[in-house]
Amino acid sequence: MWQTLLTPVDLYCERVGPEIWAEPVNALTNLAFLAAGLWGVREVRRRGTGIFAEALAWWVVAIGIGSALFHTFANHATIWADILPIAGFTLAYTLFNLRRFLGMRWGKAIAIFVAFYAIAGLLTWAVPDWLRQASNGTTGYLAPFLALAFFGALVAASGNRAGWYNLAGSAIFVVSVICRMIDPLVCGSFPLGTHFLWHILNGLMLGVLLAATARFGKAVGSRQ
Repeated sequence: MWQTLLTPVDLYCERVGPEIWAEPVNALTNLAFLAAGLWGVREVRRRGTGIFAEALAWWVVAIGIGSALFHTFANHATIWADILPIAGFTLAYTLFNLRRFLGMRWGKAIAIFVAFYAIAGLLTWAVPDWLRQASNGTTGYLAPFLALAFFGALVAASGNRAGWYNLAGSAIFVVSVICRMIDPLVCGSFPLGTHFLWHILNGLMLGVLLAATARFGKAVGSRQ
């Protein structure tokens, strides 16, 4: 089992061997997540937005650390350090939308949360294998994109400006996804690849989401 987990993986153009520093640009551009997260922590504390909001900011820092681990110690174990923080943030930020931006009580928020991700999960599962392979596995990020777009539209329609930040984040996410998709296609002409742009753009996107969190996410009354 341990031998399988520690087996090196090579998923991106920049990596040409199993060495720790075989993806220096992909590794270093994770600083975009650290910068976004630490900036978010400062803004949340400065505006007094609360523990839930600050947890989201630290979660972005964890995304950067997990991704950096994967792009240095690239194996089947560290890939989970890359995947799990992203998945966790996506779920937590959706709940933040429902609770803080839309002002829902826990019961209603959880019901909508479960229904949405059940549908998003089915849509992701239904993606044909050829498209999953052609997109370099990027279809796995369908649920986070749908969450940003769908709940962003709901929040914007409710009159909360945080919705527009969500929608801006979803637009940035589309561009970052394209960069992730084309990485294996440009290896021959551009050996560095484009995955580093996925990091930079997603760092920007998460910074936008944390800006909404800090500015519009303060708990009101019983909405803790």
